[in-house]
Amino acid sequence: MPGTDITQLILDDHTTFRQAFAQLDDLSVSGDADNLAKAWQPLADLLDVHAMAEEEIFYPQLLRKVDDAEDETLDAIGDHNDIRDGVRDASREPAGSDAWWAAVHKTRVANDEHMAEEEREGLADFRKGAPMELREKLGRQFVEFKAAHPTAENLDTRDKDPEGYVERHDPDHA
Repeated sequence: MPGTDITQLILDDHTTFRQAFAQLDDLSVSGDADNLAKAWQPLADLLDVHAMAEEEIFYPQLLRKVDDAEDETLDAIGDHNDIRDGVRDASREPAGSDAWWAAVHKTRVANDEHMAEEEREGLADFRKGAPMELREKLGRQFVEFKAAHPTAENLDTRDKDPEGYVERHDPDHA
């Protein structure tokens, strides 16, 4: 299956996130709560599904294939928690309300920071440290995970303990 390099698939999702937040910006002018909710829910689901896919597939391999990936992984899991918190906060508010926009903004800031760090560090390091065969194998798993979870409905989107995550997934963790 060509085009299944996990690093590229993650970058593709990052592009989708940027476009979806820009769409929310465009919709903010109208203030139409129904349209805002219709635009937000697929983005919220993708944010949660993407984070879970990374935690199931990408970050365990980053810890195995890249020296000193522990700090990057701790930071990424913490970022995912911040993103999940924002998504959860937005789900409790009426779309278009000030509180909803504040939660969406919180989510966007956390996601923007996470994407920048991941693109600069984790993804770049993984491209240097993992063979293409592994990257494509993981990409297929990433695609399958997302296909099996088109929404976050049946996923455990609770925050994770970053230290505990690294302890469970890093073969070199003391």
